[in-house]
Amino acid sequence: MTPNRSGPSAGLRIGPGDRPSILSASGEAIIRVPKLSFWPISLSGAIRSWRRGRAETESKGEDGGKSRVRKARKGGKRSGWSRWWVRLLGLGVAACVWLLIAGAGVVALYSYDLPDLSNLTATTRRPSVTLVSSEGETIAAYGDVFGEPVTLATVPKYLPQAIIATEDRHFYSHFGVDPLGMLRALFADVRAGHVVQGGSTITQQLAKNLFLTPERSLKRKVQELVLAVKLEHRFSKEQLLTLYLNRVYLGNGTWGVDAAARRYFGVPASRMTLYQSALIAGLLKAPSRYNPINDADLSRERTAQVLDNMETVGDITHAQAEAALAAGPASVRHDTLVGRYFADWVRDKIDQYNPGGADVVAHTTIDMRLQRKAEAFLEATLAGPAAKAGATQGAIVVMSPDGAVRAMVGGRSYADSQFNRATQGMRQPGSSFKPFLYLAALEAGWKPTDTISDTPITTGDYQPNDYEGTYEGTITLRRAFAKSSNVAAVRLIEKVGPARVAAVAHRLGIGETLHADASLALGTSETSLLAMTDAYASFANDGNGVFAYGVAAVDDRSGNALFRREGEGAGRVVARADLAAMDDLFTAVMFEGTGRKAILDRPAAGKTGTTQDYRDAWFIGFTADYVCGVWLGNDDNTPMKRVTGGTLPAALWRQVMLEANKGLPVKALPGAEYVAAGQTLSSDATAPGTAPGQAGGERRGGESPDTSGGAGGGAFDTFVHSLMKFLGG
Repeated sequence: MTPNRSGPSAGLRIGPGDRPSILSASGEAIIRVPKLSFWPISLSGAIRSWRRGRAETESKGEDGGKSRVRKARKGGKRSGWSRWWVRLLGLGVAACVWLLIAGAGVVALYSYDLPDLSNLTATTRRPSVTLVSSEGETIAAYGDVFGEPVTLATVPKYLPQAIIATEDRHFYSHFGVDPLGMLRALFADVRAGHVVQGGSTITQQLAKNLFLTPERSLKRKVQELVLAVKLEHRFSKEQLLTLYLNRVYLGNGTWGVDAAARRYFGVPASRMTLYQSALIAGLLKAPSRYNPINDADLSRERTAQVLDNMETVGDITHAQAEAALAAGPASVRHDTLVGRYFADWVRDKIDQYNPGGADVVAHTTIDMRLQRKAEAFLEATLAGPAAKAGATQGAIVVMSPDGAVRAMVGGRSYADSQFNRATQGMRQPGSSFKPFLYLAALEAGWKPTDTISDTPITTGDYQPNDYEGTYEGTITLRRAFAKSSNVAAVRLIEKVGPARVAAVAHRLGIGETLHADASLALGTSETSLLAMTDAYASFANDGNGVFAYGVAAVDDRSGNALFRREGEGAGRVVARADLAAMDDLFTAVMFEGTGRKAILDRPAAGKTGTTQDYRDAWFIGFTADYVCGVWLGNDDNTPMKRVTGGTLPAALWRQVMLEANKGLPVKALPGAEYVAAGQTLSSDATAPGTAPGQAGGERRGGESPDTSGGAGGGAFDTFVHSLMKFLGG
């Protein structure tokens, strides 16, 4: 295109580089129009080109344009800065646009599988399980508990005020999301270097509790924001706050403020005080951490902070806050920890009796009177003589001969350690494993009167020895069992066979893998106290195998039976004749050997066990009515100071069994009616020369009062009569 020079009007021409220009009447370019390009780059380009053209045009004046050119050059630096600011502005606007587009895409991506708000009233919770003792006393409760529904009109005004003042001060003004609150929380977290504030509103928390999982992910957060906005659109603020009060988790398995009030204070939510309301509000941040049961001091600090928040927003006065702090929570209901090791063991077995997932009441076998005594006896032992001997832990299991567990102590303090040493602790049983060896020998044709060598022995690289290295030469099996001779046991297992011994142990209830070699005779394969006590129960149960159990019946909340335990067991696992012989061997331990500190006021049988370097000490035994196992040691497996099964464990076993058998008639041991001539206790064993209170510790080597170990005669009635005469009965 050529310029029109015939008239005075301006025209348009294509200049160098095809840049269109606006011409004056004289044909000179007034301004050059920049090329068009994609916005916002075109915006800055247009402004830049317009300024350049304007500067060039104005520079040509009457003075030849020199002054204007100089002015343009002087302003060049300022024009450069302006160009940068314009460019940054354009880029910022573009970035915001793209961020909005990306955000919309993310929201759309994560919104396609949003939960349905119509399921707002549906609840998903763990079934409630209440455990009661054999006497009907509540031991423990597990699962989720919901209280009675509440409304804003039925709870103290302090409760919603405390929650709003602490969790969401702009609750009544935001649309479900509080952008300013989120920025404020972000600033506080950055300044502190860690998370100190949360930016979630009450509506966001409600959305998360009702519909989402606690996982920390972008998807969950986006869905939480979208759901919060939708909830605000559908429900009023009062409805949302009411839902929140009834569905929020407040620790200890409680959901909703009413369940929490009843759990912590023993009152319904409608009767909570100002302090109690503030305490409940303080739990929302971290229910476990600020729980008054778990940490009373930290709970009080958190409650004081909530009261301060209420004072700050004007809900209460300073005098009211001070009065509430002075009054405190009135009372906090604390769970008893008696029997909790047993409760945890039983809880793991309830689900198999409750396939429908209903709320249930489980009737257990535990005797809480005996449980309390057993825990007290263990603590007294560990705090007294065991402390001097370097023993810091212990465990006790008491059961009926049919396998019903009556008491279980899994450690010194459940509060300090929930590890159950009775069921989970795997330790070497030492010589308390020898009954399985001697039963295998009886089944192979040996008799208690048969003899075996009690002299040093080496088998391969293994060289067992007896305590203090005292040996008696040739002795009977009965004597070897009573004095717990290790060298005799190794000789016996070589003759009987380790595989046979392992098979007998498995048959009586030892489920762990056993190393079938000579060391098995000395109990080197690890097992639990519960398994050992359960296996010994076969001897107390007339030779019939049993399975340890803790649940007798399970009912739903309406009392309908879901489970009733009926006669179950493994059948006969010990022949009658062998049972009588084993009773003879066990009783010899009590009166002639290593178990003298365990003598009771009635017929009893038992066996000691001590592992290498005194790392574990056991005593397990039974009467006609109870079976009891005791273990002492250290969690880190460090040695004790010469603690053997016949010392502290035997004495502790005696305490527990005297309490368990208190008031019960004296009965003969199972198998007494099967005793035949030549299998009874020796006549001199019926009148031991030491009274129970004067009995010595574990016998070693030649310390035994009966070096002959020979068999005697006489009926069992004669033994019982002599024993009662000795005990003054």
